[in-house]
Amino acid sequence: MFGARAKTTLPTAEDALRGRESRPFRISPEHVVLHSPVEGPWPEGTDVLYVAMGCFWGAERIFWRQPGVVATAAGYMGGLTPNPTYEETCTGRTGHAETVLVAYDPQKTTPELLLKEFWENHDPTQGNRQGNDIGTAYRSAIYWTTPDQQRAAEATREAFQKVLTDHGFGTITTELRSAEDAGPFYYAEDYHQQYLHKNPGGYCNHGPNGMTCPVGIVRQDELPAQQDIAPASS
Repeated sequence: MFGARAKTTLPTAEDALRGRESRPFRISPEHVVLHSPVEGPWPEGTDVLYVAMGCFWGAERIFWRQPGVVATAAGYMGGLTPNPTYEETCTGRTGHAETVLVAYDPQKTTPELLLKEFWENHDPTQGNRQGNDIGTAYRSAIYWTTPDQQRAAEATREAFQKVLTDHGFGTITTELRSAEDAGPFYYAEDYHQQYLHKNPGGYCNHGPNGMTCPVGIVRQDELPAQQDIAPASS
């Protein structure tokens, strides 16, 4: 019981694991699905959005399939411990959420379209859990890097809350804050990167939740022309 309480409560700076000065492992430089650099550099004009929605394996796959996405990566964000490992993050004593980096071309997609996938593919009302995955590492979060992303996060949250309420669900618990405030994104171990491409039968806790985030929040003049969007990778 005590351990369960600890995992669903964020640590204080005094309680957090100490961490280390540098990453204690190496990751492959190339995205095995999109064949782009996992850590950049990406083409000029690329924007980056960070999302957390439970286990990052299934979440990353959702976004590498989206048109206009340049690269994705699994990692840890929103916590206190520098350069954490997976095992450390799972203890709940680093404060990080399992997070997906989404690098995208803003000429081919929009934050609203990406966040539509975010809201529709998990339950954002569960607090420090997602289904059977329990703990602060599995909380729902959006960490933005641009004013457009902030506006999209706030607008889509409001729009989707109305949908949830109409369907009898509770209040959204998704953490919304800037990436600057959330702190660094730390890449996860190499075996986590594009995990479900490497392990097609692997564990996935994501899929359509049966509700639609209203597309009316996206102005038609902001939508990329269809012919400019490249086919999604599988």
